[in-house]
Amino acid sequence: MGRLDDIDLSAKLSGDEYETRLAAAQERFVELRLILGGQIGDGGVGPGLLVVMEGADAGGKGGATRRIVERLDPRHFSVYAYAKPDDREKRHHFLWRFWTKIPGLGGMCVFDRSWYGRLLVERVEKFATIEQWTRAYNEIVEFERSVVLEGVILVKFYLHISSDEQARRFESRRDDPLRKWKLNEEDWRNREKWDQYIEAAEDMFERTDHQLAPWDIVSGENKKWARVTILETLNQRIEDGITRWEMLNTPTG
Repeated sequence: MGRLDDIDLSAKLSGDEYETRLAAAQERFVELRLILGGQIGDGGVGPGLLVVMEGADAGGKGGATRRIVERLDPRHFSVYAYAKPDDREKRHHFLWRFWTKIPGLGGMCVFDRSWYGRLLVERVEKFATIEQWTRAYNEIVEFERSVVLEGVILVKFYLHISSDEQARRFESRRDDPLRKWKLNEEDWRNREKWDQYIEAAEDMFERTDHQLAPWDIVSGENKKWARVTILETLNQRIEDGITRWEMLNTPTG
């Protein structure tokens, strides 16, 4: 039994509860974002905020991201989507292409996919050697610890859906002329390796979950549930991160 087996994929919200909780969570998030940016509160700039979105293809990362940033001023955040590295990026350490996008104090970024590709698609598709992806567990944890201790609130989400739900969403995209661009033959081929991706994800949770940046695994089976859960969890992680930041920056003696 792994952590994904413990996720209740039947969880859902009614339309009314969704609208009420989403509005409240978004309002609180805007407030927290303005505090981090020094726009309200005591005027001081707080830690940066980096939200990492991982999960199954068609798991709902894009829709959840839209609800996170929906009420923000577009000048107050950046969103980066990562696919396979290009030829130039392959010449560098695998973390290189992410490093310059890490937000500074008061900044905010959302990563749609991230360095965890080394432990998921690069492992399963054999784009990385066994030695490379095995070594990456410790490299990632130490990288994340350094980032957090230097002033970033790092929140990591993994959206999990069932294989049947993924197939349904793929078919819906295929049949929609305005959304079929989001689907390609590689997506269909990856479904044949579903069990391998689940195994890789479970190893990832086991070896990269740490106190400064724990994993939050969310059921994406019901999109309303996922979006509200992510926003409410994000708010709590930010509040915890602000407390940690204040403790680290309070003079002693």
